[in-house]
Amino acid sequence: MGIRFDKLGVVIAAIAAYAAFLAPFATFRANRIVPGQGRSILEALPSGSGALLLALVVVAVVVALVKTPLIWRLVASVAVLGVLALAIGVAGSFLTPAGNTFARISPASGFWLLVFAFTLLLADVLTRLELSPLARIGILVIAAVAIGILLASGSWDSLSILKEYANRAGSFWAEARKHVTLALGSLAAAVVVGLPLGILCHRVEPMKAAVLNVLNIIQTIPSIALFGMLIAPLGWVALHVPGAAALGIRGIGTAPAFVALFLYSLLPVVANTVVGLAGVPQAANEAARGMGMTSRQRLFDVEFPLAFPVILTGIRIVLVQNIGLATIAALIGGGGFGVFVFQGVGQTAMDLVLLGAVPTVALAFAAGIVLDAIIELTATRRRREAVA
Repeated sequence: MGIRFDKLGVVIAAIAAYAAFLAPFATFRANRIVPGQGRSILEALPSGSGALLLALVVVAVVVALVKTPLIWRLVASVAVLGVLALAIGVAGSFLTPAGNTFARISPASGFWLLVFAFTLLLADVLTRLELSPLARIGILVIAAVAIGILLASGSWDSLSILKEYANRAGSFWAEARKHVTLALGSLAAAVVVGLPLGILCHRVEPMKAAVLNVLNIIQTIPSIALFGMLIAPLGWVALHVPGAAALGIRGIGTAPAFVALFLYSLLPVVANTVVGLAGVPQAANEAARGMGMTSRQRLFDVEFPLAFPVILTGIRIVLVQNIGLATIAALIGGGGFGVFVFQGVGQTAMDLVLLGAVPTVALAFAAGIVLDAIIELTATRRRREAVA
């Protein structure tokens, strides 16, 4: 029997081969703003370490390329990702001249492509294993703990992104709180308003088209344009409504960012509420009506519980969307991780951009996994209750 190649493995192998042998693994800069010089794996790591990393990548590529047992693919992907995490820290220490506090070492395209390739392999393995929702959350927790241990150990302290963090540790956590508050606060407000509005649209058919059309129009407005459109009316409110300024309502800052995120959040919440309620089996409603339930009782005891997984899907969309959009709030003084992104762009300091971008992506990724797991658990429980 001939060798059988894995289709995804071919793509992973091509990306990994280019990243390992042709692309730079790390970038050396004399200071934080000058153009960098790429270093290959063999140049960025001490003698012998680079060769060992390349050998490990080659073995893992072979495992990915051909059809192999899932456990082999799992071990290969985890091993490469773990070694890459350690190797980039070693590269930072190795490339930084002794006593030099100005030099900056950053992961280069080769590192990121290798991480992408073997994360793709890991994701494929986990998908094929069909893990339970709790197992997926457990893997997320293990990954977060591993990264936390690496950060606490100081292995990455020589990397430029950690040097940027060290210079801004206090403001980083302050902006992190603002970012999370904006994302979660606007989501909570959208749920409070959107759920009743969605129920109303479901019950009053002529109202549904008008409401969804208006929300669709809002959704098409670019975020920066919407922020700008809110400056004038909120500024007027701050000047003419007693107590509004004391509550933080003003033309720039958190208020317009919060309102914009709230408006963007309404469509997924309202639309999924309408779809979820419309998808409730007619037989369930008829049975509830036959038991003498009132319209209110049918809504809260029958329709809403059955529609909840679909509604929760809308909430998941909103949370992931808001975590990303909250970055733009920094343009109008709303704070959040976008502060570092736009400061880095203005100073041509890419590591400062990463200081804002990496936690944003990590938050969105984690939120997506957790809420996907909750949705699946909820749907499974509903199915079991229906069978029972």
